[in-house]
Amino acid sequence: MQFLDKNWITENHIDFEYKKYVLLAYLQHVSEHFTEQRLYPYLSDLVDHYRNLKQLKDNKKYLFNLFPERMKSLDLEQFNIIYNKMVEDDTIMQEIETILDFSIPQMEHYLKEGKKIYDFIEERLKIYPVGVIPLNCEFGYLFLKSGFSPNTEVYEYHITIFENPSEKYRGLHISYVATYEKSIMNTFESIKTDLLRFNKSLPNPAAYVIETEMILPFDETFLPMAKRTLVKRIAGNA
Repeated sequence: MQFLDKNWITENHIDFEYKKYVLLAYLQHVSEHFTEQRLYPYLSDLVDHYRNLKQLKDNKKYLFNLFPERMKSLDLEQFNIIYNKMVEDDTIMQEIETILDFSIPQMEHYLKEGKKIYDFIEERLKIYPVGVIPLNCEFGYLFLKSGFSPNTEVYEYHITIFENPSEKYRGLHISYVATYEKSIMNTFESIKTDLLRFNKSLPNPAAYVIETEMILPFDETFLPMAKRTLVKRIAGNA
């Protein structure tokens, strides 16, 4: 992936035309992957950059602090080194303002493009449990099936919860288990039974199927979206 450095606004030459070229090259790269329905890590990376730009725009002090310092003088009496910010010229700040004013709407456009694709795919993902769901759904299995392939990718999952005074966050950890060929005889229920037979450490696990008729890039789209869908489902049941 063609990444954009976190501090791309302030690194190297602070010149509008140069930064415009860097940004548009990055956005073109992201758009090409969106066209191929490859959403990750491109969409989350774009979200992070957009938030950073908004922070820079809204917080001039934060922007000012990004710039390095250089030594101005020595205070030998107090044994202090006095520093100057390397950005004191108003023309540099004005150039950054111009870059931000151009970049934020550009990123908003491509974020809408990515969100539109995300919503389209999300509407076509089906999630449902396999068998009886236990009271504790923090451990279990995730069955993934897409397109017209009979293969079902099975993952073991573990949900962790992080809390602060105002919010609760759920993190999902998965590990690949096996690939099963689903058929009339080999149903999701029989796959779950087989997993129970070989993994005694999960005697009563939850198991969810997430499937779609769409043919999607697995690592870049189906798997990360399925993980989000599972977390949302379990959070809704909590």
